[in-house]
Amino acid sequence: MSTKSLVFIFMTIGSVVGGYIPALWGGDMFSSSSLVLSAVFAIVGIWVGFKIGQQLN
Repeated sequence: MSTKSLVFIFMTIGSVVGGYIPALWGGDMFSSSSLVLSAVFAIVGIWVGFKIGQQLN
């Protein structure tokens, strides 16, 4: 699997997880905290996917 594919997969997973976290404490999934956490977790997912892609190549 290419690094690019891993980056997109982990970015998507991170974005979904980050967007869902506010719903765990009773917040709205379309709130500002949801958007911010979604962006933060997407960036973390990009970094994780890139690092895993480097290890596999």
